[in-house]
Amino acid sequence: RPYECDKCKKTFPISTSLILQQQLHTDERPFRCPDCGKGFTRNCDLVKHGCIHTGEKPNECSECGKSFSEGSALTRHQQ
Repeated sequence: RPYECDKCKKTFPISTSLILQQQLHTDERPFRCPDCGKGFTRNCDLVKHGCIHTGEKPNECSECGKSFSEGSALTRHQQ
């Protein structure tokens, strides 16, 4: 049985997806960056954000060797 958000009526196949949706409505951001205080709904987004502060660029283009902090930037580069 799908899980339904009581605010927007969207349905989700798993309860964790519903919890993330509810956090969007309440603007709850439990994962905080220790460097700048920016908040995130998901820990994986906080981890990706950390590259801004460290300068890390873990996403490397296999064609030219250029590196990017965000995987989406690498995808755009490769298109």
